[in-house]
Amino acid sequence: QVQLVESGGGLVQAGGSLRLSCAASGIFFSINAMGWYRRAPGKQRELVAAITRGGSTDYAASVKGRFTISRDNAKNTVHLQMNSLKPEDTAVYYCNADISLTWITRNTYLEHWGQGTLVTVSS
Repeated sequence: QVQLVESGGGLVQAGGSLRLSCAASGIFFSINAMGWYRRAPGKQRELVAAITRGGSTDYAASVKGRFTISRDNAKNTVHLQMNSLKPEDTAVYYCNADISLTWITRNTYLEHWGQGTLVTVSS
């Protein structure tokens, strides 16, 4: 069974920084795109940042220039460096990855989610 385990959330003052990490574990063939989503209180889940296996990135307009997504394909990890945090960044952050499970199904990617990690930014 594949698991995505996040770490690095917590409480930080506005203007501060946090680094989120997510590690994929279990038995699988490969990981395609990885990303971070968030759900703020009373709002829908939104994409924060995404990164392809080749390293191409995409960011939500609200975090561009402040957040940086990166990944280590050898370690099956993805990170989100969050700088200049604002109170409106407060949310539960979820790791997401498209994973193929076996060589036979290597072109079929299934979406997997982490359990979420809470980021709270105080003003």
